[in-house]
Amino acid sequence: MISSVFRQKIYPFLVRAYQWYLRTSERSLDQAYTEALQIKAIEDEHFNGNKIDFDSTRYSRSVMDYFESDVKKHLKIIRMRLTEFKASRLFLNDKNEKAAREFGIEYPHLSLILEKLKFIDEVTGKYKFDEIHTNDSKVANNSLTIVEPSRNQLKQPNLSVPKLNSQSVTSKTNTTGVLPRSIFNTFTRLQIELDPKAEQDVVKNFRTTQRRTIISVRFILLLIIVPILTHQLSKALVVGPIVDRFFDRNSEKTTVFLNYEMEEEALQELERFEERIKFNNLLGTSELLSPEQLESEVKTKAREIAEEFRGASSNAIKNVFADILSVVTFTWLLLTSKREIAVLKDFFDHVVYGLSDSAKAFIIILFTDIFVGFHSPHGWEVILDGISRHWGLPANHDFIFLFIATFPVILDTIFKYWIFRYLNRISPSAVATYHNMNE
Repeated sequence: MISSVFRQKIYPFLVRAYQWYLRTSERSLDQAYTEALQIKAIEDEHFNGNKIDFDSTRYSRSVMDYFESDVKKHLKIIRMRLTEFKASRLFLNDKNEKAAREFGIEYPHLSLILEKLKFIDEVTGKYKFDEIHTNDSKVANNSLTIVEPSRNQLKQPNLSVPKLNSQSVTSKTNTTGVLPRSIFNTFTRLQIELDPKAEQDVVKNFRTTQRRTIISVRFILLLIIVPILTHQLSKALVVGPIVDRFFDRNSEKTTVFLNYEMEEEALQELERFEERIKFNNLLGTSELLSPEQLESEVKTKAREIAEEFRGASSNAIKNVFADILSVVTFTWLLLTSKREIAVLKDFFDHVVYGLSDSAKAFIIILFTDIFVGFHSPHGWEVILDGISRHWGLPANHDFIFLFIATFPVILDTIFKYWIFRYLNRISPSAVATYHNMNE
């Protein structure tokens, strides 16, 4: 019987999977070629066959953003499919080619493969993968407008600050000049204001700052929404049905309680229910129940409590697998969004170091008091208890107390080291304000 099931169901599935694997190289190359054709179509239709210029004034900003996102999507797909094509060609051997011929799979001629690869390289070579769109490449190369943290004394718009590379920022924060930097900053500002191209630079800097903000906000929302959606959808559509089916099939064998705390909570609830009925009987506020009726009521309540805690146990198991999938999704987003992370880092630098000294000190004190203050252990205890309940684990109070005794201390040390080593060099006035507010 097992062999017949294997021949009828499993073996055909394995054959189809093997055929799909043998067609991987051809399929990946065709998809990459199709995406390159779509980019070429945009160039031919809207840019006279030339490279797409994302700073072009021929179309409105919204239209250019649409082209930008579309090209970015196509280039990412091309990169993934070419990687898939190379990997499949790497593992393709004579045995696989022989099996492909037996299945009637014909690989394209070498000349056709080379022609498609050449066309893909011609299209993508204009953008070079490292420059999926102008915004990200500019930010990755630190060509976006940088608000230097030590220029808090300049009360001018950030847009008029000249472009600086990372080396100049580092050198200015690590060295001390003979004259105050504010004098040189004043001359620089006058030079910018007298420049006939200053207005164009301001507009260009404003556009790059606007793009950076849009990309950063969109990426932050993506980091929040995608893992949450992954958790909910996987729990409802994938993990949930599997766990529920397992509990339904093994309802007699599966334990109702995952840990002793859930069992104690159920017993306390049942005891309170029984005592409430006895108390009502003694007061005469309800119909007097005989011992048999009382036992029947208690049994019914026990079944309800057992069903409730069985659902809580299955929900905890679902949370474990759904959280794993959410973490995998979040990690995948971080690994595949290096350019967005560079934009986000620059955005945070622009926002944080653009704050006043008092605002910086206020934020630092707020975070340190919440996470490492004298009242923070209660918050950490609530968080750890909530995590234990979320995963159906017993709350190990020894571990919780040990965690509270060590982790906030480590965080406090990291905060102080960051203030001493980095913030004190970038914005000493903010550190002085922080110490004054603490005192």
